[in-house]
Amino acid sequence: MWRHQRRPYISEVGLDISGIDQQADLQEEATSVLDSGSKTSLESPQLGIWDLAWPAILGNLLFAVIGIVSIKIVGSLGAEAVAAVTTGHRIFFALQAVLMAVSAGTAALVARAFGARDHLEAAHITSISLWIGNLVAFVLMLPCIIFAEPIAGVFGLDEETTSQAADFIRYLSLFNVAFSINLILGASLRAAGDTKTPLWVGAAINVVNVVFVYLLVFGLYGFPEMGVVGAAVANGLSYIAGAVILLYLWYGKKLLVGVGGRGSITFRRVQQLVHIGYPAAIEQFVFQVGFVAFLWLVGFYGTEAFAAYGIGVQILSISFVVGFGFSIAGATLVGQHLGAKDPDGAVVQGWRATGLAIASMTALGLIIAVLAKDIAWYLIHDEKVVRHTVTFIYIMAIAQPLMAIEFTMGGCLRGAGDTRFPLVATMVGLIGVRVGLAVLFTYLELDVGWIYGALIGDYLIKCIMIIHRFRSGKWKQIFQDTEDRF
Repeated sequence: MWRHQRRPYISEVGLDISGIDQQADLQEEATSVLDSGSKTSLESPQLGIWDLAWPAILGNLLFAVIGIVSIKIVGSLGAEAVAAVTTGHRIFFALQAVLMAVSAGTAALVARAFGARDHLEAAHITSISLWIGNLVAFVLMLPCIIFAEPIAGVFGLDEETTSQAADFIRYLSLFNVAFSINLILGASLRAAGDTKTPLWVGAAINVVNVVFVYLLVFGLYGFPEMGVVGAAVANGLSYIAGAVILLYLWYGKKLLVGVGGRGSITFRRVQQLVHIGYPAAIEQFVFQVGFVAFLWLVGFYGTEAFAAYGIGVQILSISFVVGFGFSIAGATLVGQHLGAKDPDGAVVQGWRATGLAIASMTALGLIIAVLAKDIAWYLIHDEKVVRHTVTFIYIMAIAQPLMAIEFTMGGCLRGAGDTRFPLVATMVGLIGVRVGLAVLFTYLELDVGWIYGALIGDYLIKCIMIIHRFRSGKWKQIFQDTEDRF
């Protein structure tokens, strides 16, 4: 097996000169892990799209299947319970926008460091990101618990559904820090080119999740019967399981990305994370606000239409995860090629990843559309909910090629450090088009199918904007400008 040449990246260790020996040891540890053959490594970005995409797709597919099983379990409690879980999840992730920003900054910086073969810097970035992410997660916990009821009430659902959604948010928020650890370490590993470890850890998380959803929702084998709250606690316990596994592997020096030393926390790294991450935070905030506004409009059509949206998204997640997988692959390869001073290679990999995503998601969307009624009826025996779910799936099947472009090419831009343009595209597409059309259709008192159809306009506009941005090539210089600035 070929061997890396070890280099002391003294200019990157910050101001703590006394820590150079420790950091040199860390570089040696990173090298030994790479040479052990337990992980794939890069001299230049040699990993293919499928090498990176298939573990991410499979891992997310497991999450999607478990999500469907969870919906089946919760669906036995009625449409109100499904609507409560849908609302709770949406609000929980809306409140994690800052964490998503830290994750985006981590991914871009780690991918670039690995592309430049600077594994020590990748370790430092991971360490400081984890500290920041955990602090943010802890701070977010309190408002999630205190304001859960009024936030859940925004959707205008009936009192019982709102109360269940608020309880779901409160309990799930108790596990914020564990969620942060999974998010940050997972992003760092994928950016480094290791998508297999998150796959296996994700499999463990899924097993824990589905077992405890089954036990806690129904109160079986001596466990308390917790209903919707049981689903939240099950989610949280699965986050803890994933966090424990990842931290054990990380501190045990068994991962591709090492543990940073005393020199990890420097003002320059914080500046880089903030500079790349804050547009992603704003994008996530805009996305979640737009999403909440859209679901608020769906709520005007009743609990059944609201529950149908949640069920439809869960079913279609089987297709979505393919796009997420190619998004991760594209972001990683684009970042690493730019780190290796190969912008032309970054362009080629971006287009290849997008083409594969379009073909895969289009095919899956058609298959799901054909089976839509049978799958929906299996998940919930409510004729009105099933009818709305089928309508939603038919509409979204049409949008799959557009979603593939937005997911994958948007991921490529973020991998290059261009987090500002996806923000602009999200503001125009989601707020201007999706919510704007939904408001118009609601005002005209059109059928809920028209509200669902607003998503096509959203993704069409975002695709046009993102393709134009990628073809312009302006994203190639963004990360270098960031490094020069800081």
